[in-house]
Amino acid sequence: MSKMKQLDEFRSEGELNISPNRQAWQKQNIDAATRKLLAEDARYFLHQSLSTPCLNVLQRCQGSYLEDLQGNRILDFHGNSVHQVGFGHPAVIDAIKRQLDTLPFCTRRYTNVPAIELAKKLTGLAPSPLNKVLFTPGGTSAVGIALKLARTATGRFKTVSMWDAFHGASLDAISIGGEAMFRQGIGPLLPGTEHVPPPDDQHCPWGCAGSCTLKCAEYIDYVLSKEGDVCAVVAETVRSIPYFPPADYWRIVRQACDRHGALLILDEIPHCLGRTGSWFTFQNYDIVPDMVVVGKGLGGGVFPLAAILTRADLDVAPERALGHYTHEKNPVACAAGLATLKVIEEEGLLQRSKTLGALALAQLLQLKKRYAQIGDVRGQGLLLGVELVHPETGERNIELAERVLYHALSLGLSFKISMGNVLTLMPPLNIPERELERAVDILDQSLGLCCGQ
Repeated sequence: MSKMKQLDEFRSEGELNISPNRQAWQKQNIDAATRKLLAEDARYFLHQSLSTPCLNVLQRCQGSYLEDLQGNRILDFHGNSVHQVGFGHPAVIDAIKRQLDTLPFCTRRYTNVPAIELAKKLTGLAPSPLNKVLFTPGGTSAVGIALKLARTATGRFKTVSMWDAFHGASLDAISIGGEAMFRQGIGPLLPGTEHVPPPDDQHCPWGCAGSCTLKCAEYIDYVLSKEGDVCAVVAETVRSIPYFPPADYWRIVRQACDRHGALLILDEIPHCLGRTGSWFTFQNYDIVPDMVVVGKGLGGGVFPLAAILTRADLDVAPERALGHYTHEKNPVACAAGLATLKVIEEEGLLQRSKTLGALALAQLLQLKKRYAQIGDVRGQGLLLGVELVHPETGERNIELAERVLYHALSLGLSFKISMGNVLTLMPPLNIPERELERAVDILDQSLGLCCGQ
């Protein structure tokens, strides 16, 4: 079996940087000056499968676009999920510059106005009883805080989480995460981290296959009853593949947690703040978790910033250090966060996400009618996915997905591949409609060429 074939089972979070398709693209599209810089990058950074060695070198980003060292402009429908308001939004940049002139850092023992105002704003946007906040420099750290708080509040240590889930790359996060690329070969992980199948009827162990019976939700209730001492169910509200649970899924899980005394912790780091058409993705499912973790876009596409929002009655650890991060109340990051939330409100980006998402979904469904290799199209707001399969078997078409990606890059469109075969499309929420249509056109051209049509 070839090395690439062996690695297929590891494909979940993104495309691999050792792919022959990537090497062929670079040979055709990268000039000598860029190659020299890529070689230096590979010389000094540790190699890992989702970053170094890198694809290309960027010199600028603005709005919906990246610009590489050769001056090529690329529509970015990846953005590492940070660009809800686009790159370099003037309001965010101005807020950062103003804050840098007065208080660029807040040392321990002190607080500052931007941090207080951002905490106040987030808890005002969140439904009751999510009235308490902690900030961290990144989502993984916030997940770690949530786990420690759940243990402290319940006196238990076990968790129930999902296979294929991603909650960060630290040891505690990969213990509750379910991706082989991060877990395998690392050694002992956290004890008591039980895993269950995710709500994905495309690959359901109960054979739902397009007609979900919610057995996956009921199984969580079963596991909680059998374990008896679980502190929390930890899950992505929707998987950023994307996969979207049925309407009643979270209602069943919420009730199961209440029945068995487990907290419900929802990880919305990649898709909070409007990507699915609401401030918080769980609002689409008419439930409220005990904790929600947000991040990525919270820093306005500039600063690393994440937060945990939790029930006020879970404020039970005043004598402990749940996080204690050096940049916990970074005033510049918090100023960026406040500006980002203001942009989302003032530009009506929640409704815009719904409107443009419906338009894009309709256009992608038209592509599905033309290409037998498209097994499924799904979306919620501007979190969209196109699943590529072998028409004869319905199995994942990993090779086609990569070829489509690199052809699209040549035409000026970047996106992410998830699970090896899902083209995951996440544009800025304020993307002009013409740019959204251009992206669908590029995808159509790439599919046509790679599918021989």
